[in-house]
Amino acid sequence: MCGRFSLRARLAELLAEFVVEEQNAATFLPRYNIAPSQPVFAVREKPGAPAPAREAVLLRWGLIPSWAADPAIGNRTINARVETVAEKPAFRAALKRRRCLVAADGFYEWKAEGKIKQPYFIHFADDRPFAFAGLWESWEASGHSRIESCTILTTEANELMRPIHHRMPVILRPDDYARWLDPSEQDSSALQPLLISYAGDGLEAYPVGRLVNNPRHDDQNCLTRVM
Repeated sequence: MCGRFSLRARLAELLAEFVVEEQNAATFLPRYNIAPSQPVFAVREKPGAPAPAREAVLLRWGLIPSWAADPAIGNRTINARVETVAEKPAFRAALKRRRCLVAADGFYEWKAEGKIKQPYFIHFADDRPFAFAGLWESWEASGHSRIESCTILTTEANELMRPIHHRMPVILRPDDYARWLDPSEQDSSALQPLLISYAGDGLEAYPVGRLVNNPRHDDQNCLTRVM
């Protein structure tokens, strides 16, 4: 799974990296320990635009399906497994029509070591930003304000991740961003080749302290190497 991640890049760098034409995330600040239910920086095709146009938005992490009676369902939908995402009622409509890029520059995973779980930080050696494959939804009900939310897709672990955990988030290649975002592509089977474990070079993992276990800790100390 993916339960915590970081994004420390400057807003201007992110807009350039993801070729964003419009942004509604001006309040974005560097983050070291992003947790479920918090806002995340995402890129999508602007809904209802007459021509393709990417926009950057802040989405609540934990997808709330449009049909949900209670937004608390988002606490259980922070991740979607690629093996079942096309069939799950919470995700299948978004997979067809509402895909997004969730920006990150690293993520955390916990390795079971006896009776404890040791957190690891996984990132590119040059700390460049990248994108998780994400889905988004809009939810609104009587007595509630509208909530736009998202989930991060996960797949089997690659060789680097396998000793730490059996799952990892889907990291998209930049060449695949446009295809993933294209709202005219509604054949989920055609998108499956994109939803694989990252096989490129450059990722590295190292152990960090347990500060990251508490989402109230959100500073550079979360990234400090231990052991």
